Amino acid sequence: MKTKLLDHVGRETGELELADSVFATEPRPDLVHLCVVAQLAAKRAGAAKVKTRAEVRGGGRKPYRQKGTGHSRQGSIRSPQWRGGGVAFGPRPRDYGKNIPRKVRRAALRSVLSDKARDGKLRVVEALKFDEYRTGAVVELLADMNLLDAKVLFVIDEKNEKFVKSAANVPIVKVRHPGNASVYEVVEADELVMTAAAAKALELRLAK
Repeated sequence: MKTKLLDHVGRETGELELADSVFATEPRPDLVHLCVVAQLAAKRAGAAKVKTRAEVRGGGRKPYRQKGTGHSRQGSIRSPQWRGGGVAFGPRPRDYGKNIPRKVRRAALRSVLSDKARDGKLRVVEALKFDEYRTGAVVELLADMNLLDAKVLFVIDEKNEKFVKSAANVPIVKVRHPGNASVYEVVEADELVMTAAAAKALELRLAK
């Protein structure tokens, strides 16, 4: 497929040929769902913990005799039914991570990239060069590209520290490299902007 190639202010300067195997594949919502669920699960701390009856302090002796009191028999005041007792079946520290095969992750990423291209939400620019640390320059770039009201994911081909740090103060902007662009972040973004070199690097990464 062919897409417009833009300069750093959003003006069309030519066309760029993109691989159909990456940017024009069939939708796979099932694989996208698997990857999004796995990525959201991986963000969970899994640190919630409550004490069981074995861990709560006290309750070593029987609160009252077995028979003759008119009450139900009890063995410890730290049983779950007592106030201050342990919790039955409460949360314990755990790992929520899910193992998704690499082929599935790559297929899902190809699917969401193709969705962005089909919907006209993919923009390819020649380069994003910043010579200074200035958040205002990123805001000006978004204004030039009419993206001030959108969540924007930039995928850049090289470690441009000035651009990355300048964009860090803009809440609607995320910056990633071709090696760490994820399915969830592409889905979450309203607009996807990538450099031409990053697009070619993604083609190499996602080649079947």
